[in-house]
Formats: sequence, structure tokens, C-alpha cells
Amino acid sequence: MSAASDAPQPSVLRSLLPFVVMCFGMFIALLDIQIVASSLQDIGGGLSASQDDISWVQTAYLIAEIVMIPLSGWLTRVFSTRWLFTISAAGFTIASMLCGLAWNIESMIVFRALQGMLGASMIPTVFTSSFHFFKGPARMYAAAVIGTIASVAPTLGPVIGGYITDTLDWHWLFFVNVVPGLAITILVPLLVRIDEPDVKLLRGADYLGIALMAVFLSTLEYVLEEGTRWNWFDDATIRDCAWISGVAGILFITRSLTFSNPVVDLRAFGNRNFAIGCILSFITGIGIFATIYLTPLFLGYVRGYSAWQTGTAIFSTGAASLAGVPLYIIMAKRFDTRWLMMGGLAMFGTAMFTYSWITHDWGGDQLLLPQILRGLPQVFAVAPSVTLGLGSLSPERLKYASGLFNMMRNLGGAVGIAACSAILNSRTNFHFVMIASNMTPANGPTSRFLASTQHRFAAMPGALDNGHAAALKQLFGLAFREARTLAYADAFDAIMAAFVVATLLVPFMRGVKPSPAVAAASH
Repeated sequence: MSAASDAPQPSVLRSLLPFVVMCFGMFIALLDIQIVASSLQDIGGGLSASQDDISWVQTAYLIAEIVMIPLSGWLTRVFSTRWLFTISAAGFTIASMLCGLAWNIESMIVFRALQGMLGASMIPTVFTSSFHFFKGPARMYAAAVIGTIASVAPTLGPVIGGYITDTLDWHWLFFVNVVPGLAITILVPLLVRIDEPDVKLLRGADYLGIALMAVFLSTLEYVLEEGTRWNWFDDATIRDCAWISGVAGILFITRSLTFSNPVVDLRAFGNRNFAIGCILSFITGIGIFATIYLTPLFLGYVRGYSAWQTGTAIFSTGAASLAGVPLYIIMAKRFDTRWLMMGGLAMFGTAMFTYSWITHDWGGDQLLLPQILRGLPQVFAVAPSVTLGLGSLSPERLKYASGLFNMMRNLGGAVGIAACSAILNSRTNFHFVMIASNMTPANGPTSRFLASTQHRFAAMPGALDNGHAAALKQLFGLAFREARTLAYADAFDAIMAAFVVATLLVPFMRGVKPSPAVAAASH
């Protein structure tokens, strides 16, 4: 630990201002994960990109971010919290501007990877900094704020992105980061004083471990993101990447457990609270990111909503998440945070159950209750895991473990999205076969539908045949729509199952109570 950590703790005001500035940096970094989600078609059109290429606008960001987040603890020790955050904010700002100026899909992919890589350190650094800025019960409020940002920012991404794209154009999805990014870059060096840099750590760093981790996580992320599109292991590239990821992962784990100064502290998993907290962070990532992925996809492809209509329809989730913050703070004063987290996870699972009743005509009105049930408990699911998972670690392990903790949430999101994509693909085919097998001439409603539709098409001016082919095409479209809708219900059921497991894990965590002496000293 540096000498700075032994200094008297700053006042509430001097703690609050730098914390707020850093939280804003974390917010824009998280927001940009999903800000392009509802605008990919617009970006693809503007850059003349194919459907396969445009998905890399999202994938490149996620791969770069998921590799950098675990390294943030070591980088903080090398450059200090102050300068790492400043470098991260400045780099993120420049990369955002370059994304807005991208001239083709290749340049966009490169700049998005830079944006994810440079902005990634702003996320876990806020988690560890909160333990410096606040002590005792004040940490509960800080955890609530962090939990809210971690859950609300990705949720608001498609909403804000859809609005910007519809009112301006897709370039402004990235240009909007420039002014706040510059402000953060200027303010952090002036306000943040937590620790001192130690560039000597660069000499004895585990560069082999860094390389193995980068290969392991980047290839794993590629397999998860691209697997469904290329039919998983039927594709040679997916198979090769899966093998490379598996081998690199084993070597990385072995290296981290045997090297004296690893860049990622896997030994922290020996702490029960941290290990369970990481599992819960992983499952929460599945819930937050997978539902953000599924809902706009359903509204866009089944309902035919525009980017702005999609954003408006899912806005209630973000509003409910914000409404949950004061409720959590009030209840956290009276109840054990473990039981609050258990209730939050259970409610999230209940929301997934209500989603499973989805039909093809669901819109904003029908999604309102499920989204409130999903948004309200998000802070209950995320904030306690910060307090219980990271708060149980010693200060010297906190920086290294925070990156690992945050990586688990993003990795959970990647796994959740990949799993939901696979479910949508396989279950759509399954349900379509089941529906089509009942659409025979012996089925009365089917026969009547074909007859009436055929008659309607045949009566149209310029009809070239009796309308039979057109009627069959329309029947196919209806069957496919219903099959796809049922597949979405199956995906939500799978997420619900994950949250059942998460809820049952909470009682195995130990309570973490603030020291009264430290709490008193912090006021």
C-alpha cells in the first residue's frame, strides 16, 4: 500500500466530488457498450457494411474491454488511480471522436476496439476508489450509486442511442462523449488523490500472464459473439478459437497460481464471499445484458419498431432502476444486505417469468410490468455484491480483485447473449416445425385462412395466378413469427433458471459489517 493510504481520510465533500466525477466516467464507458445496439442498421448503412461486418462494431468493443478490465488493478499500481483514470478518459474521448469520423467499416472496428480498450479501466477503478473515499455505513450509499450505474447505463444505452440516431445521425452516438470526456480528463488530475504510481512494477511484470490472458479472453469472446452466426463448431475458425481459448485459459490459470506477482489475483477466489460474489456478478451480467439484447431484438424484428420506438418502449426499465435506489438505501439501513440481494435476485427471476408470457403483439404497454419488475431490483442485485464480495477482501488485494469481479459481470453478459442467440436459433426452428406440422389440409383454421387469403390475392388487380403461392407465403410468415416469439419466451425462461440458482447461493455468503470505529471516524 502507498503512503497515501495511511493519510487521514478526506472530508465527505472532498470525497464526494472526485467520486461523482469518476462515476460519470464509468457511466459513459458502460453506456457505450449498448449505445449502438438499436442503431447498428443505421451505422451499417452509413458505412456500406454487410450484416456480418456491422456486428463487429459491438464485438470489437466488448473484446477489447473484457481483456483490459482484469488488468486495471495492476495498471492502477503502476500509474496510480489518478493517472490511469485520466489516461483512460482521454483515450476514450479521442477514440470516440475517431469512431464518429470513421470512413469505412474497417476503420470503425479499429476505433471501437480502441474505445473499449482505453475506456475499460474507468469501470473497475470506481469500485476500488469507493472503498478509499467512503468508510463505514457511507460505503452502502456508494455501493448503491455504483450498482445503479452498472445496471442503468447499459439499459439506457439503446434508449439514448435510438434518440440520437433519430434526431441527429449515428455519428453523434460517439461525438456526444467528447465534451464530458474532456471534462473528466481535466477534473480527475485536479481532484483525485488516492495513491502514488510505482513504475518499477513494469520491470517485474508477468508479461507472459498478460499475453495468455489476452489470448484466452479475446478468443473466448469471439467464440461467444460469433458462434451462433457461424453454427458454432461446424465452422473451422470457431473450432480453432475455442481450442486456442481453452489451452490459453489453462496456461493462464496455471501461471497466475504459480507466479509470485500475477497481474490477476485468482487466489482471491479462496475467499468465499468473493467467489460467490463473482458468480452472482456473472449471473447478474447474464440478466442485464441478455435482456437488453433480447428486448430490442424482439421489438425490431417481430414488431418492426424503429430505433426511437424501441428506446421509448424499454425506457421504463431505466426509470424503475432509478426508483429502486432510494428504496434500497432505506432498506439497507434496516436489513441485512444479503437478504436484500436475495430478494432482488428473486424479483429479477420473477420478471423473467413474466417475460415468458410474451406474444407477437407485445409493445411498450405490455412490457411495462415485466420491465418494472426487472429494473426495480437491479440495484438490490448489484450493490450488495459489491459490498459483500469486494468488502470482504483486504485492501492490498482489492485493486487486483476488482478487475476480476467486474470482468465476471461483462463475461456473464457475453455468455448470456451467446446462449440466448443459440436458444433463439434452435428453438425457432423447433417451434416452427411443431407449428408447421399442424398446418395440414385437415386443419380447419388453416384451410379457411388459405382459402380466404387466396381469394383476396386473386381478386387484386393484375394478379398473375390464383393467389395460392401468395397465401402460402403469408401463412409461412405467420408461422415463423409465432415460432420466433415462442423462442424468445424460451430464452427468458433460461435466464429465469440462472436467477433461481443465484438466489439459492446468497445464503452461503457471510455478512460484512462496517467497523463502528471506522464508521465514526469517517464522519
